[in-house]
Amino acid sequence: MALLAVTAAAVLIGEIVVTPQEVARTLGNRLLGLDMAVDPIHEGIIWHYRLSRAAVAICSGAALAICGTVLQALLRNPLAEPYLLGISAGASTGAVAVIVLTLGAGALTVSAGAFAGAGLAFAFVAILAFGSGGGTERIILAGIAGAQLFNAATSFIVTSSASAEQTRGIMFWLLGSLGGVRWPDAAIAFPVTALGLAVCLYRARALDAFAFGEDAAASLGVEVLRVRVELFALTALLTAAMVSIVGAVGFVGLVVPHATRFLVGPSHGRLILASALAGGVFMVAADVLSRVVLPGQVLPIGVITALFGAPAFAFILWRSRGTR
Repeated sequence: MALLAVTAAAVLIGEIVVTPQEVARTLGNRLLGLDMAVDPIHEGIIWHYRLSRAAVAICSGAALAICGTVLQALLRNPLAEPYLLGISAGASTGAVAVIVLTLGAGALTVSAGAFAGAGLAFAFVAILAFGSGGGTERIILAGIAGAQLFNAATSFIVTSSASAEQTRGIMFWLLGSLGGVRWPDAAIAFPVTALGLAVCLYRARALDAFAFGEDAAASLGVEVLRVRVELFALTALLTAAMVSIVGAVGFVGLVVPHATRFLVGPSHGRLILASALAGGVFMVAADVLSRVVLPGQVLPIGVITALFGAPAFAFILWRSRGTR
């Protein structure tokens, strides 16, 4: 119900006012092949701009929340999040290389460059971590090293080659933006998110076992190395796909899993699905706020998620004081 409510708000709220009747007629025309009278401009805004934007926001919020839930279980670290493996930093480097250095001679889009950079970052971290044993501490340290390396590469490219206009556009992308997304982006985001959700739900019992440690999981019959590699690769795919579409939106994968545990408990069979729904709600709500906080201006969505996510995370930490 909350997801439907924020999606309705995302479609109705904006500088150009549309009515619920126009929304209903647009959906009837587009989905059912009806021919009801709707202002063509309003129909385009509803279908091509606001509804597609909301669909991508739902998918990206759900995917990032799923990744955070899985990584917190695998690494047994409450601070684990999708960007821990350096995926976001690699995606940023790839996007900046396309924008500033015109990498690919115009054949690569920014999203394609970001996805390629994310894949390169994950490969670097995987080789560094699993090539030296793949322990939890090594994975975290490898992710930090990869993130620092690619962040340094991004900073070097921006400071040495970017113009002032390019720098402004890059900073907006790095903070996350849904301004340019359309239905082709949703056609990529939805199947990736659905695949990730299905696999994680299938591995829910294994994730419950990981909560007690690797030895306990192995004693319960979990193929520890295989499951870890499978889920790490899956979270990397989800994160890379979403960052390539919407940019680096922070706090969703960190805050949402913690908040959802208060509602449904630690069992991953419920937690994964609830986190996906809550992540979608959070991202769509943040997108609506990014469009209305400053009249005539759209804020990067990452600014909104950080403004609400940081206090929420502080409150969660305060609530959990005295527990282990």
